[in-house]
Amino acid sequence: MKPVRVGICGLGTVGSGTVNILTRNKALIDARAGCDITIVQIGARRDNPNCDTSAFNVTRDVFDVVNNPDVDVLVEVMGGTTVAKDLILKAIENGKHIITANKALIAHHGNEIFAAAKAKGVTVAFEAAVAGGIPIIKAIREGLAANKIEWLAGIINGTGNFILTEMRDKGRSFEDVLAEAQALGYAEADPTFDVEGIDAAHKLVILASLAFGIPLEINKVFTEGITKIATEDVTYAEELGYRIKNLGIARRTDKGIELRVHPTLIPEKRLIANVDGVMNAVLVKGDAVGATLYYGAGAGAEPTGSSIVGDIVDVARTLTASPEHRVPYLGFGADFVSAQPILAIEEVETANYLRMSAQDKPGVLSKIATILSDSGISIEAMIQREAKEGESTVPLILLTNKVQDKKLTAAIRSIETLDSITGAVQRIRVEALK
Repeated sequence: MKPVRVGICGLGTVGSGTVNILTRNKALIDARAGCDITIVQIGARRDNPNCDTSAFNVTRDVFDVVNNPDVDVLVEVMGGTTVAKDLILKAIENGKHIITANKALIAHHGNEIFAAAKAKGVTVAFEAAVAGGIPIIKAIREGLAANKIEWLAGIINGTGNFILTEMRDKGRSFEDVLAEAQALGYAEADPTFDVEGIDAAHKLVILASLAFGIPLEINKVFTEGITKIATEDVTYAEELGYRIKNLGIARRTDKGIELRVHPTLIPEKRLIANVDGVMNAVLVKGDAVGATLYYGAGAGAEPTGSSIVGDIVDVARTLTASPEHRVPYLGFGADFVSAQPILAIEEVETANYLRMSAQDKPGVLSKIATILSDSGISIEAMIQREAKEGESTVPLILLTNKVQDKKLTAAIRSIETLDSITGAVQRIRVEALK
């Protein structure tokens, strides 16, 4: 095979990791690809001290790389959804194959990008866009191709997982751990994408499209963050035999497909419940294989660079194949990708954890139980503490059986109107993941 010539746009954390891996493991990578893989140009606004680029042609204008006729494969690791989108569409127009780690770009504009690539006969690979170094896209698209995927659930944001782990292990507050996550570089100065579930939603919509053969529809993902999780919620969950994880969940049901990101109580004996710190994991249930778990580093220079280089090798291997014989971007032939109903969160059924502050007097629990019973909601477990000296309220924790989301929401509103209940009711959904 003729050499595969690579151009890289972006030299931040992932870009530098990619260059370092391609340089350090060149002989091994070439042997696996069956051809010589060479970096011919790098586009970056500034140098990165973690990466030696002295042997490469470096330009400050990333569009120089796009327009370089010697570049066969463009690696986009800049981030963002504006310049990156223009860059990729122009590269496709120029007949270049695309590799990207940009989950937001794929989630928002993937349908357009894939259509343009199909028309031009080039490949778009994006393994690094989800779960860093875990080859979850290849696993779903190729390894599980024989299966009808029933559901998947993933810890797909390391920052949120780090925060919840520290809260559980050390009894720290959300705000305290978030400040440390920012100091360690796990969270940005503006942590909204991580702690409000937006980053996980981008990744979930990609996984759901691969699993179910549906278009990318980021606007239909229900998203809830972890900012309201209190230390006592983590403690009470443990007491009930659960752990709190921020999950992205996609599930096929008779009514439609669930797409949701939110804090979730999961049984502590599940393997995924024991994925801690900044690590990621995705649990996938196929009708033939059953449940399979994929675990590893969800971010970082070399873990994510590993996925980028894996995609480069895949592209190199397929360059001799005609476009119609390549693995489809989302694992389904374009003619088989079709929209399916996406369930609104109000229609989803889950068990639930409820925590409320109640007056320490007779009859309170009876009123709450009546409201729940009238709504068709049964209680599976309860924790009720004695009032501390000098306090008139006590925490009341309830675990419900499965109930339609809108029914529980209405019941919570009724509970919050009781004179004996102080403040808002904390609610966290529960998943058995069987």
